[in-house]
Parts: sequence; structure tokens; C-alpha cells
Amino acid sequence: MKTSPASRKPLNPKLGIILILLAMFCFASMDGMSKYLGQRYDIVGVVMIRMWFFALFVIGWSAMKPGGIKAVAKTDQLLVQIIRGTILTLQICVIVTSFVVVGLAQTHAIFACYPLLVVLLSIIFLRERVGWQRLTAIVVGCLGVLLIIQPGTSVFQPEALIAVLATLGFASYNVLTRYVARKDLSDTSFFWTGITAGILMSFIGPFFWTPIRMEDWFILFMLCLTSMVGHFLMIRALEVAETTTLQPFTLLQIVYSTIIGLVLFKEVVSPHVFVGAGIIIASGLFAFWREARVKNRPYVLEQN
Repeated sequence: MKTSPASRKPLNPKLGIILILLAMFCFASMDGMSKYLGQRYDIVGVVMIRMWFFALFVIGWSAMKPGGIKAVAKTDQLLVQIIRGTILTLQICVIVTSFVVVGLAQTHAIFACYPLLVVLLSIIFLRERVGWQRLTAIVVGCLGVLLIIQPGTSVFQPEALIAVLATLGFASYNVLTRYVARKDLSDTSFFWTGITAGILMSFIGPFFWTPIRMEDWFILFMLCLTSMVGHFLMIRALEVAETTTLQPFTLLQIVYSTIIGLVLFKEVVSPHVFVGAGIIIASGLFAFWREARVKNRPYVLEQN
């Protein structure tokens, strides 16, 4: 095992990879359960319950940190942190809608381009400088998205724009995460994400609440449980392995979710969607590799 100079904690890349693979399976399972519940109940009400559990999780997690909640919650960027949490919460509502309307497989095929959007938005809003290699990757990735949704053709489905909106929202959230990371620790950002989500959905969710059948409460409980377990596994993975080691394996969530969509929900996906997704994934991996090599500052691992 290697030791990180910054944290002086032992690193175990193999364990980190195992943990991130399990985390991605949890997140993909969340996607499947979110689609199941979203087909039967109002999506906003379901997200409200999920965000309540998430808020309780971050409160408990923060309480165990040195200095407790008071230390973790301290920030000079409270407004930006709240905006971050708001964007992510609304984005979750949108992407679950996309799971139901567009499908798991096609949604994730489009969603795979979010790392490229992070680079593009960072250029615009954070004034980050990039070379022609990553700019080329962004252009190629956008072509992959166009191949999937095929605007202006007979196969174009306007519903696919829901997935595009969800992707743009998640990319915006990640850019704001990069912004606040200049001053705040990741624990602080994690705390305010959960708190903001829980409070926001407490105001919005009750207006969209629909009664849930007794048998579906178990699915909803498992949705909340897998969310907490998934985030815990991801945090543990980041403690024992470098982000550059783990990032490529996060793409397996796309594979897991696609399999769930095809097998459990009998989704039908055209070949051009898989081709477009392959182009997007390859472009994203290249852009990530270039950033890690040039700046030695990989993307922040985030999940919706």
C-alpha cells in the first residue's frame, strides 16, 4: 500500500475500486427503484422522503466529525452552498422524471456527457484554461449527444430534452462544487447539500404527496437505504484510493442502470444510442485524463 503525503493515511487502491463498484451498484439500484416509484406516485413526493433520509444521514455523519456539526457547517459561502443544494435537489426531480418518461438506458447515455459540460462551464464561469485537446473532447462529446437525440429527424423525441436538462443541472452543481471547494472542505459541502435538500423538499413535497401503498413503502425504504449506503461506500472509497484511480469505474453506473432498464423494465434502445453513448464516454475519459495530467486536479466525485 502507498501513503498519501497530504493525509498520511494508507492507500489501498484495490479496496477503493471494490468499494466504488459497490457504490455504483447502489446508485444504479436507486435509479431502478426511483423509476418504479415514479411510475406509480408523484415524483416530487417520493424525492421528498428520499431527501429527508439524506438530511438525517449527513447530520449523523457530520456529528461524528471532529468538532461536530458546528465545525462542519462553518462556511463563508453559505449562499452558494444553498444554491448548490437547491440545484441538485431540483435536478434529482428532473432526472427521475427522465427515468420514467425517457428510460434508464437513454437517460444515462445522455447523462454520461456531464463531465464534459463541467469542463465547458468551468471555462465560462470559473475562467479555467484548457487546451485544444479537451476542447476537442467537448465537441466530440456534444456530437455523441446529437447522435443520441437526433434533432430534426423523424426519430427525435422532445422528451429526450428532459435528460439534457438533468445533465445540465448536474454539471452546474458540479461546477459550483468546484467553486466552493476553493475555501470549504468536502464535508462542509456534503452537509449543506443534505440540509438544503431536506428543507427545500419539506416546503415543496407536501403539495405533491400521494398516498403510497403498504407494499411500496418497502421499496421506498430500500431507495433511501441504498442512497445512504452508496454515499457511505463512495466516501470510504475516496479515503483509501485516489480519485484518479476511481473515476473511470464510476462509469459502470451507466452499465448497471442500462441493464436494469433493459431487463427489468423491458426498455427498447436503438443502436445509435449505444454508439452515441460510447462516443460520449470515450470523450469524457479523455477529458478527465487530460485534466488529471495537466493540472493534477481530478474531477470531484459526485452522485445524484
